[in-house]
Amino acid sequence: MKMEHKGNSWHETCFTCQRCQQPIGTKSFIPKDNNNYCVPCYEKQFALQCVHCKKPITTGGVTYHDQPWHKDCFLCTGCKQQLSGQRFTSRDDFPYCLNCFCNLYAKKCAACTTPISGLGGSKYISFEERQWHNDCFNCKKCLVSLVGRGFLTERDDILCPDCGKDI
Repeated sequence: MKMEHKGNSWHETCFTCQRCQQPIGTKSFIPKDNNNYCVPCYEKQFALQCVHCKKPITTGGVTYHDQPWHKDCFLCTGCKQQLSGQRFTSRDDFPYCLNCFCNLYAKKCAACTTPISGLGGSKYISFEERQWHNDCFNCKKCLVSLVGRGFLTERDDILCPDCGKDI
């Protein structure tokens, strides 16, 4: 039996993998630089290895910190959700989805207690050891926004000058 590829002919036993020298026969092969490789040898020699599972990356893949990952291996450190194709951030070189990162590391709003991500340019107020979302930075009594205004503090509460004049 003879093998043909790109106008060339070989005896079946002569059509071999450049790396392992085994006959390719009817198995899949990958041509590269005028040589032919069986798929396992091509992957060993040329494919990037996933930094997580150490297996070859044959399609797609993600680069994080200049290292290759399979999309299925690049997961949030917290919830193990796949991060490929979504916004994420990192802490100490560990990748996190925004949800896990905010829950674990973001400062909490003194008024509503939800995380202040600071992502997407969202603004927040910081005073002494406390932070507030802009929308939450309101007088405790009359609820007027205190963003860009003077305010007074009474224990954990913030008050506008009008409501605070009685303290």
